[in-house]
Amino acid sequence: MKNLYILSGLGADKRVFQKMDFSAYNAVFIDWISPKKSETIESYARRLLSQIQHEKPILLGLSFGGIMALEIGKLLDTEKIILIASAKNHKEIPWYFRLLGKLNFHKILPAQMLTRSNAVSNWLFGAKTTFEKTLLRQILADTDPIFLKWAMDKIVSWENLLAPDNVFHMHGDMDRIFPSSFIKSDLSIKNGGHFMTLDKYTEIDKATKEAIYG
Repeated sequence: MKNLYILSGLGADKRVFQKMDFSAYNAVFIDWISPKKSETIESYARRLLSQIQHEKPILLGLSFGGIMALEIGKLLDTEKIILIASAKNHKEIPWYFRLLGKLNFHKILPAQMLTRSNAVSNWLFGAKTTFEKTLLRQILADTDPIFLKWAMDKIVSWENLLAPDNVFHMHGDMDRIFPSSFIKSDLSIKNGGHFMTLDKYTEIDKATKEAIYG
């Protein structure tokens, strides 16, 4: 059975994967840890390595989890890296996010504003049903604001240029966080948004199995 290590989105946890079927793998969810003050993304990735107990693992990352999967992949040999609603290099991060990052706009936003669900956050994440909106509200409320602001800073200042050859990237054509116009994906999920592990899980399950088992 393949060893699959799963990294969730920014501040989120395994709840975003609750509808997906990981029974075909030895699936392990990597837990986010508290970042150290001014910690680099490379240092953070190295500290996450302690949760990986197998050689040549398969990494699956959603959103920021995909970025971290790529950073971890620089530190150890992986069989496959699967990205969902994520980015492979800094050019796939929207230019306006990178511009706001240079202006340090994200650093002055109140943490309370970032951890509250509203119509804007529902629209951005593509949460449409009552279940999805409730889950998003719970996830945002449970998010550590220190981790959230640290991770946002790492996203807008990410300088990665290349992705390894073993990356498989699936992306929704309705993603509003990382719009598909910036992304070169291996598989486009029709009507998929940033929360598509909840409403497009059947397609994602199938694509994941094909990417891993062929």
